[in-house]
Amino acid sequence: MREGSLDAPTRHPLDWRHPDFTDPAKLDAEMRRVFDVCHGCRRCFNLCDSFPRLFDLIDGSESMELDGVKSGDFKSVVDACTFCDMCFMTKCPYVPPHEFNIDFPHLMLRYRAAEHEAGQTGFVEKQLAKTDRNGKLAGAVAPLANWATRTGNRLTRNLMERWGGLHRDASLPVYQHRTLERRVRSQPAPANEKAPAFGRKAVLYATCYANYNDPAAGLATRAVLSHNGVATDVVHPACCGMPLLEKGDLEAVTRNAKHVAGALRSWIDKGCDIVALVPSCALMLKFEWPLIVPDNDDVKAVSQATFDVAEYVVDIARKEGLADELKPLDGGVSVHLACHARAQNMGPKAAEMLNLIPGADVHAFERCSGHGGSWGVMKENFEVALKVGRPVARAALNEKKRYVASECPLAAEHIRQVMEKLDASAAPARTYHPIELVARSYGLAY
Repeated sequence: MREGSLDAPTRHPLDWRHPDFTDPAKLDAEMRRVFDVCHGCRRCFNLCDSFPRLFDLIDGSESMELDGVKSGDFKSVVDACTFCDMCFMTKCPYVPPHEFNIDFPHLMLRYRAAEHEAGQTGFVEKQLAKTDRNGKLAGAVAPLANWATRTGNRLTRNLMERWGGLHRDASLPVYQHRTLERRVRSQPAPANEKAPAFGRKAVLYATCYANYNDPAAGLATRAVLSHNGVATDVVHPACCGMPLLEKGDLEAVTRNAKHVAGALRSWIDKGCDIVALVPSCALMLKFEWPLIVPDNDDVKAVSQATFDVAEYVVDIARKEGLADELKPLDGGVSVHLACHARAQNMGPKAAEMLNLIPGADVHAFERCSGHGGSWGVMKENFEVALKVGRPVARAALNEKKRYVASECPLAAEHIRQVMEKLDASAAPARTYHPIELVARSYGLAY
């Protein structure tokens, strides 16, 4: 046996169709095996609320060991997991290829898959996971939807908290009447033939969030890539399935993966790279899909051709060089490195990209924002999400940079909200995706 963390972590495909995957007795045995290792290590005590909950259960039991904890109490540990993957990627010394074979996030996924199979996923949770449907319906009545979900609208938000479980004070995404796909059709962005990277082709996978909620990052990405000679198109065949993954609906994730991968494969065959606009979606395309649908050729091709936004810009800078005309940004940038970007094991690409700007004054934070997709807006989780996000928010306030950015748009807004609660006078009016700041540095309209 070798010491942990001496080898690069590796993940095994999920054999989620095997009856043992959701068998209650075998699942419980695996939970106890893994939790006992975690109890003896406790290295992840400060990552998220799952581990403090687990250790409190053990320490509060009569034996002060795992055998004193009832299996029914494990649900609170599972419910606190946001699938950030940081325990697997950065903390745990016992991940494969270590013989202990610990993959805590995928164990939490297995538990939720068993819950889903048993019909225990809540109605509201299922509806929140239908992001394409929600985006289309809310976008059709965007002013009304945004009025109803606005923080401070006590008429609607109190009802949403009571009947839907969404915390009344949690900031919720706004919806756009014109999607990113629709906008780019009327805004041509020809590739700059004088740029060093002219000849590259990329298709931007819009993602649900950029398509229906915040097109700015997508428009900025297209502007920056076009300025750097990259011919771009924007497509959104369907959701990547991350919200469904969080609910344990692996059958639906598989359907979405096959559909989206099939659509993106045609672009790969045309010589295009795939650029995903949200890190959670890039993580799904690169790593989660191949573990859930390991034998699908389209999924394999998409996994190998996919880049995160910042990763792609840095790749251009290293291989061909960026177009000139980048100008300094006064005031500096505090950039949050999102968990799902870090989990891609590609390095701090957002910070590397921003440091390409002349005279860059960039400070990067590698702490969890606490948001966790839809997890952080739920009534039972919002206060915990604020607690987890406070270290990042305090650090950003102390840095006093002009710009606050995050690779994850949901994390960015959550950090801004926590900053506002800590010091409303110093909190920024808005946050940015790092690619928006590169577009600003170039002076590009988007």
